[in-house]
Amino acid sequence: MTRRITVGVDGSPESSAAVAWAAREAVRRGYALRLLHAWTALPDIAASAPDAAAQAEWARTVAEEAGRVVASTHPGLSVSVDSPTGEAVSVLLGAAEDAEFLVLGSRGHGAVVGFLVGSVGQQVIAESARPVVLVRADDRAEREAAGREVVVGQEGEPEDSRAALEFAFTTAAARGATLRVVRAWTLPPLYAYSPASLRLLDDAGGMEPYEKKALGEALAPLRERYPDVPVVEHVEIGSAGQVLLAAAAAAQLVVVGRRARRSAVGSRIGSVAHALMHHAPCPVAVVPPA
Repeated sequence: MTRRITVGVDGSPESSAAVAWAAREAVRRGYALRLLHAWTALPDIAASAPDAAAQAEWARTVAEEAGRVVASTHPGLSVSVDSPTGEAVSVLLGAAEDAEFLVLGSRGHGAVVGFLVGSVGQQVIAESARPVVLVRADDRAEREAAGREVVVGQEGEPEDSRAALEFAFTTAAARGATLRVVRAWTLPPLYAYSPASLRLLDDAGGMEPYEKKALGEALAPLRERYPDVPVVEHVEIGSAGQVLLAAAAAAQLVVVGRRARRSAVGSRIGSVAHALMHHAPCPVAVVPPA
């Protein structure tokens, strides 16, 4: 089956930036590109409201115009366009299942808009079976220049971040970029200490050496599989969100694992991913667990 990247398009500047980012990534990886505009027919409650046929034509035009732009900038790229009707979350989640990952446009520094309006974006990111990449309207190809790192967060046991690390290594390899792997740590509360945990810390020589050892163990199999990817192991005391945001300041992409949970008001995303989505200056990839 053809490997492809799917992009949600809606004609906005954020959407255009997402399409441009996804097209460059598809060329680097040798994937196809699918441009998708999901739409729902508006009720005919006023004489001036467009009929369903007119709405369908507008949706098709949005997707096809994005396709024409990609064809003019990347003539050798395989591009398909689609404008299915249906509830946005369901359409996007279904499209993600057939893609390597899904790309959406988002607004920078504040509330996330476009496809990420209210609960729609939360559900897509929290429930997608594939990674979701968020791209700002002001994103430019220059940010992917040599010297800018791909940054990824690692936490817990090796399996806890396996999917995010895999995505980050694959991306860094495709871009010829250095990968900075960040593991943030904080002093545990006093009641969390136990004879077993204290013994582990003593064996490692203290908290920071213990964290460095844990990071090295998580990276070992991926370093072996991607020997050409330069890796910087970054262990720092502090909250994971703050440490990752600082590392992302000069990055070309930041990758974070998803820790979604359900609540009375619907799906919610972990605090670290939430912070990066709203404040990282570069594209953000949110990767579901393996």
